Amino acid sequence: MKKLNAILFVLGAGFLAYLLWRVGITELWREVGSLGWGLVPFILCEGASEFIHVAGWRHCLSGVHRSLPMTLLFRIRMAGYAINYLTPTAAMGGELTKAALLASNHRGAEAVTGVLIGKICFAFAHLLFVVIGSIVCLWRIDLPRALWLAMSISGGLIATGMVAFLLIQKYGKLGVLVRWLASRNVGGSIIHQAARGISEVDETLKVFYQQRPGDFLKAVCWHQLGYSVGIFQTWLFFNLLHQNGSWALAAGLWFLGMWFDLLTFAVPMNVGTLEGTRIVALRAIGYSSLMGMTYGVALRLAQLVWSALGLAIYGCLVRQDSRQLANSKPCP
Repeated sequence: MKKLNAILFVLGAGFLAYLLWRVGITELWREVGSLGWGLVPFILCEGASEFIHVAGWRHCLSGVHRSLPMTLLFRIRMAGYAINYLTPTAAMGGELTKAALLASNHRGAEAVTGVLIGKICFAFAHLLFVVIGSIVCLWRIDLPRALWLAMSISGGLIATGMVAFLLIQKYGKLGVLVRWLASRNVGGSIIHQAARGISEVDETLKVFYQQRPGDFLKAVCWHQLGYSVGIFQTWLFFNLLHQNGSWALAAGLWFLGMWFDLLTFAVPMNVGTLEGTRIVALRAIGYSSLMGMTYGVALRLAQLVWSALGLAIYGCLVRQDSRQLANSKPCP
């Protein structure tokens, strides 16, 4: 997996370098500079979206984790956001980070299930968002049939994977293989210990899906709202460049961009794909490659700013946990 991530990153970086060469760094710098101080609210939109996603994630948490302050949950989410974005871990390192930070605030099994359920809710909301967008306005955008076909097939495969992962969670089957190995005394005490831990996670997952189906739906709805902030962000981008883009145009571009993001999630940092897909999207609605590259770079800047903040938050949370652990140790 690490080798695949490295290969994807190198390919994406090479593609990004090619795009910069084709568009022209001087022209791109001038266009991004024309956004001026408007970049500040543009970047803040990313943070507002993430805070709304925290409200959705809270519905996925169990036990005492649900009563944690929103500000703490936001900091934990942003720490995971930074690790996912800045490290080539296929969006898994950030989830492990969030689980570890949650576990420091009480039971480990509930921390793991909160992250797992949150991940599937977030993904389902993303898929539902682009499906709604396709029905409402994407059919008006002129894209090659081959591209639409490829997007539809890829989206179908991703949806199938999501449903499979949801069913595995719902019926508590994450630990099937580990329990099978433990029942045959394979792997010794390590496997037996792992089986006990993952069985506790499976039981907590089953309880959630049996007793709290409404919270799953509420989480998806909150995530939908969080994604919708991007429509305003895109509308703002057009108006900062004095393009007088309509809300319908902004929505169509954002929906299409979200489609591309869904299909390229495995590329670390979306390097190259973020900029390249926005060029495709802007050209599909009649704008230049330079405009598309500027839009992609603006989105990249917003993500980098919040990733840097998330990394600083992560450092603070780790130091805080270390301090609490040191204070809790009995005196010799």
